[in-house]
Amino acid sequence: MDEIVVKRVLFPMMLVLLALGARAEPVVRIVATDPAIDATLGRDESFYVRIEFTTDEPVSIWARPYFRAKQVQKAKSNPSMRHTGAGHALGWFSLDGVDAVDEVRIKLGGGKRYREWDVASYPVSLTGTGLPAAQRSRPAWVEEMLAEEKERYRQDYERRMSEPVSTGSMLLMSAFMLGVLGLLLVGAGSPLWGLWKWRGGWRIAAAVPALMMAFVIGRIVVDTARDPTSHNLWPFEILIWGGASAVLMGALALVKWLGQRA
Repeated sequence: MDEIVVKRVLFPMMLVLLALGARAEPVVRIVATDPAIDATLGRDESFYVRIEFTTDEPVSIWARPYFRAKQVQKAKSNPSMRHTGAGHALGWFSLDGVDAVDEVRIKLGGGKRYREWDVASYPVSLTGTGLPAAQRSRPAWVEEMLAEEKERYRQDYERRMSEPVSTGSMLLMSAFMLGVLGLLLVGAGSPLWGLWKWRGGWRIAAAVPALMMAFVIGRIVVDTARDPTSHNLWPFEILIWGGASAVLMGALALVKWLGQRA
């Protein structure tokens, strides 16, 4: 009797529970591109892909350029909100200079234990000229998806702004931004002080972190003016390079002081 109960009742129930608990892997495919897959791109000219997706769990979706199985480094690519269910997502990338792309890979990010992985590959033949892009019209599907994406970001921003912020989070963010501001002032100000106060080879040495900080800050300003999403992590860039400049200037000042004492 017990064996009959196991076979006819418990075993089918276990199968049902396993089926309900299992989640299918997300499925994506590129259904349209703009421009065509064989095209020439000017500097910062976007190559758009319309991505059809089906996913049981929220995931971010990105389009990344590759050449000879290696990701093209001097390029910008789309940010992504979370997508779930079935629908279409807009991916894009642009090339910073002279380059080539023979493959577009679709990358996903998500899961209860966060991970990022490639799910699809699409062959293309794109050439980046590094020259200013010629003006051209975009197809209706690109304009519609850009407008939809902009509206989603606006709604998400308003939702996040309406959520109450805890005191701890406010204090932590304030401390972080004060730290960024402090490193910016020290990292950029100390080399300028060295250029003003020091003479000879010490002035030349101070010029190195001064030029480094000028390049970092200038690149952030210029790039974000062209593409506001190009430096989403700019505070961390300031932390890294500002910290490096401060450490270098501190080391130079210490060596100079020890030399004077000797």
